[in-house]
Amino acid sequence: MTNRLVTANIGLTLDGRYNGPGGPTDAQAIVRYATTEVARDHLTRIWDGASTALLGRVNAEGFLTYWPTVAADENADPRDRAYAKWLVDTDKVVLSTTLTEAPWERTRIVNMPAADLVTTLKSTGTGEILVNSSPTVIKDLLAADLIDRLYLLICPEIAGNGQRLFDDGLPGSQWTLARHEVGELGEMALTYDRVR
Repeated sequence: MTNRLVTANIGLTLDGRYNGPGGPTDAQAIVRYATTEVARDHLTRIWDGASTALLGRVNAEGFLTYWPTVAADENADPRDRAYAKWLVDTDKVVLSTTLTEAPWERTRIVNMPAADLVTTLKSTGTGEILVNSSPTVIKDLLAADLIDRLYLLICPEIAGNGQRLFDDGLPGSQWTLARHEVGELGEMALTYDRVR
């Protein structure tokens, strides 16, 4: 097995939710914080060492409609544009039971448990494997203790309802705070490394 790190990034509310009461597309409590200086710098850090983006189907389809336009937009924030270009150009693996063809170039579709896929990816190649804002994939990998670094953007709102990242039943684990920044709106960009 190689020494590839498995990293994951996601935005969460104070009550640990990645969406609000309106369901999977309700990101109101997170979106307004995603374009702050701290959040954009945080975004730059998450992909810096990554050579593979691992996505769930929902995020892959959503990203496809948004990020390529940012990559082509000369007026976009340079950090957003750099991330968008990386995402378009990097190798992407999409976990899906329903897709039959890849929605992007440099993308392959895989229908297998996330833990099995990550174990396979770790045994080949170089660079970090970034699980990119895909909560169901992150949950599966946390349950299998396969995430080495968590990039969290904590937004200072309580959603009150919606889906949580850290469900009951996860195995216990210890993490160390490797980096933290607080933004002008009270958002916190946190990097936690798994203690092994």
